[in-house]
Amino acid sequence: MAELVYREDPYARSCRARVVAVTSAGIELDRTVFYPTGGGQPGDSGTLALADGSVVSIGGAVKGGTDDAVVHVPVPGSPSPAPGEEVEAVLDWERRHRHMRFHTALHLLCAIVPAPVTGGQVAHDKARLDFDIEMERLVKETIEAELNRLAGEDHPVRARWITDAQLDAQPELVRTMSVQPPRGRGGVRVLEIEGVDLQPCGGTHVANTREIGRLEVVKIRSEGARNRRVVIGFA
Repeated sequence: MAELVYREDPYARSCRARVVAVTSAGIELDRTVFYPTGGGQPGDSGTLALADGSVVSIGGAVKGGTDDAVVHVPVPGSPSPAPGEEVEAVLDWERRHRHMRFHTALHLLCAIVPAPVTGGQVAHDKARLDFDIEMERLVKETIEAELNRLAGEDHPVRARWITDAQLDAQPELVRTMSVQPPRGRGGVRVLEIEGVDLQPCGGTHVANTREIGRLEVVKIRSEGARNRRVVIGFA
């Protein structure tokens, strides 16, 4: 299994690693700071610096075929490292940090809107959650004011682990209707925004809500009979 540096330290911008495999899908390392696409959060981009000075541009990262394997997808035309070669994996930090800010903001949004979540996605310029709720219960100005109040209140954000049994005893922690957190791996990672929110999450987040910055509700629209989409951006 690869060492997932981002899981314990989402602020790590680079790490030394060794190439485990090179396939048509991409490059696997024995450890990485690259978060792979999952949970609505995009995979990271960046570079792999090789010992001879050449650089592999990484356009994205996806999950591999085994637990904790991350496939780094090179941009076409990039040089290819050899298995066993040492590299330095370096993130596009500005892009990752925006994902972290947005992802934590979505947890605030989830705490504000009292309804099951039917979907969600983070992008570079916006993020959204879909809720099973009546449209009249979603007031743009109220949601935006609450988001900025919570973001500015200095709430610590931390990841921790609970057991499968603890999660089963608190089914209300799972807010998503379509995706269940993985069980049977010895523990479930949960994301806690102190005094605000607690739910399973494998993504990367900022350490404090004040790091998110000002937010705006870009739009609220219907996506079906009861499904409502709330889109947010940075103000």
